[in-house]
Amino acid sequence: MNYYEITIKTTSEATEAISNILYEIGVNGVSIEDPQELTNLENNDEKNWDYVDGELFDYEGVIIKGYIPFGEDIKNKEKYLINKVDELVKFGIDTGDKIIEINEVKDDNWANSWKQYYKPVHVTDDFVIKPSWEEYEAKANEQVLIMDPGGAFGSGTHETTKLCIKKIQQYLKKDDVVFDVGCGSGILGISALLMGASKAVFVDIDEAAVSATKENTQLNNVYEKAEIIKGNLLDKIDYQADVIVANIIADIIIMLSSYIGKFMKPDTPFISSGIILDRVDDVTKALVENGMEVIEVEKDGEWAVVVSRKA
Repeated sequence: MNYYEITIKTTSEATEAISNILYEIGVNGVSIEDPQELTNLENNDEKNWDYVDGELFDYEGVIIKGYIPFGEDIKNKEKYLINKVDELVKFGIDTGDKIIEINEVKDDNWANSWKQYYKPVHVTDDFVIKPSWEEYEAKANEQVLIMDPGGAFGSGTHETTKLCIKKIQQYLKKDDVVFDVGCGSGILGISALLMGASKAVFVDIDEAAVSATKENTQLNNVYEKAEIIKGNLLDKIDYQADVIVANIIADIIIMLSSYIGKFMKPDTPFISSGIILDRVDDVTKALVENGMEVIEVEKDGEWAVVVSRKA
């Protein structure tokens, strides 16, 4: 059986956004070849070295690949893909070479071959994210979140996701109520529930994200503690959280800063990410102008997380 192989050459900064666009056009999973990730692992994370083959990287930028069954309307999907990738520049995301190639290939194992790129990942020393098909024996002090790549972004490998999970672990207290704004796959709220939150409210405007979050909360046995809402940011919520996390983009965080305070208790941390380094000052300025105190800024690669609370 034949399939379309979609190859995009881009940057680390654009990886998560472009992966999400591929999911939107029907790709079931993506493979990502990123030499920057190899450098990060070499410098910071020896635990993951078993899962990296340095010979994969013969291009200085990032190569993203996905597959779609032959026979689908590839011309319209290609047009949509090109338009959406072009739009990323408007959000301040560097897409680099932005080379898109689509080829017809024959691979009887295509549906499973991409799974080799998804392995258990240590986000912190005692918090692990793994796909459902991978065997992993957790140590006594480890928590394991099951997360498969799917129709909504957020599989745990991107810098912004890792930064947010680390900050959730740092600031969360037992039985806290958490808001996951723009939840995507639900990975951040699910992380909070596994760490001891009593409830997580997941909000996303995308129906695919809402569906993925439902599936993932069930997969991790936390569905009974989840409230999943299809809505625009916090429009459908009328109470306060103990922790708020939003891994979106800088412009949306700036917009949220104008009214996020009314959803926060005096000591509620607002963990915000999806912020490229060039926009950190814009975000912190907006937060301060709207009565917030910036507690800390942490960076990873080209991305940052900003933690703030009511001043």
